[in-house]
Amino acid sequence: MPTVTSPDGTSIASETQGEGPPVILVDGALGYRALGVQRKLAGLLADRFRVVTYDRRGRGQSGDTPPYAIEREIEDLEALVAAVGGSACLYGISSGAALALEAATRLTGVARLALYEAPFIVDATRTPITDDYLATLESLVARGRRGAAVKHFLRAGVQLPAPMVALMPLMPAWRKLKAVAHTLPYDARIVAGHQRGEPLPAGRWDAVTAPTLVADGAKSPEWMRNANAALAAAVPGAVHRRLSGQTHMVKAPALAPVLAEFFAGGNGASVGEARPRPQAAA
Repeated sequence: MPTVTSPDGTSIASETQGEGPPVILVDGALGYRALGVQRKLAGLLADRFRVVTYDRRGRGQSGDTPPYAIEREIEDLEALVAAVGGSACLYGISSGAALALEAATRLTGVARLALYEAPFIVDATRTPITDDYLATLESLVARGRRGAAVKHFLRAGVQLPAPMVALMPLMPAWRKLKAVAHTLPYDARIVAGHQRGEPLPAGRWDAVTAPTLVADGAKSPEWMRNANAALAAAVPGAVHRRLSGQTHMVKAPALAPVLAEFFAGGNGASVGEARPRPQAAA
């Protein structure tokens, strides 16, 4: 399954390894196959599952048909699910978790849904995204200032320290990050509505019927842990797991056993210490 064609004619590039129930991995902002972030996770899951990694539209070897809309990315996932037989488990990380979650509200072929650290901001433990964040990203991209767009995302979006961002152009991956900088506004649109420092809206994900696992890292910032505990409470029947020693840059060997157990029909709690599901606010 090297490529599938989305309903709007966009070619979506993918690769598959392993045999078994299909699992599709959904990258977050700036992630794509050439960057290799998901490669180790895919390899660790491939002994039990048919694992699909793909380039989200506009990245790597996938096409990009304007104008952008989150509905088109959901259609891309629908095409991938159809290509593996009409049913698949989804795993999304960061803004890819938000995308996978939105897909699960609209698609019937999502068998199980696993989310790692959707970057929502639900309280005062982190400064909300500014009102001009998306507009600034779009302006930088439109002017061809890809490096500046990546830096703006890292400073204003991720809130990395300024010295760390200043050193990013010296890293080997910088060229690959700049190559997909034009897709940063896509991810910003997916998550912006839930980055205002406000509680998640009641009933927002009631349409999700797939068994759902929401995970975060015990060493991640408080705002991220709070957001994902709240997300687990907001998705009907979701299980919440906190992974010991992990951050937003979760290590594949720590995550893979939890995902494998969950995708095999468990609740992800038999690997390591289980976390009780948080209760939604009255």
